[in-house]
Amino acid sequence: MLQRPRRLQVAALCYRRAGAEKQVLLVTSRGTGRWIIPKGWPMRGKDSAGAALQEAWEEAGVRSRNVPKAAIGSYTYEKMQDAGGWGVPVETLVYPVKVEELAEDFPEASERRRKWVSPTEAASMVQEPELQEILRGL
Repeated sequence: MLQRPRRLQVAALCYRRAGAEKQVLLVTSRGTGRWIIPKGWPMRGKDSAGAALQEAWEEAGVRSRNVPKAAIGSYTYEKMQDAGGWGVPVETLVYPVKVEELAEDFPEASERRRKWVSPTEAASMVQEPELQEILRGL
């Protein structure tokens, strides 16, 4: 069987404290409307953590001055290229992003919904098993 090399994406696991509890921010994907964390392709001129912060801004309106130092894990999934085509295997590095500000006006505000939930609830809302494990480990 033909194996395709994995592509790399970066993701922002946006979180905040609500009293003693931690909450994570999920957004809907533009295509299917399923719940995901902000993610995208590496960006020229930015390291992986910086690209994850940029995705958090564009997809969720998240601002943070704290650049994550290291990924807290990774997950893999098949990114579908078109309705009937092949999926591309993608490995996604996950960076923790402490939400300091949440803007109402951000680049993809009209294309996505966002929701604060507990890590356990978030794990039940996303589809990727390895991301579910990362969320349950928070």
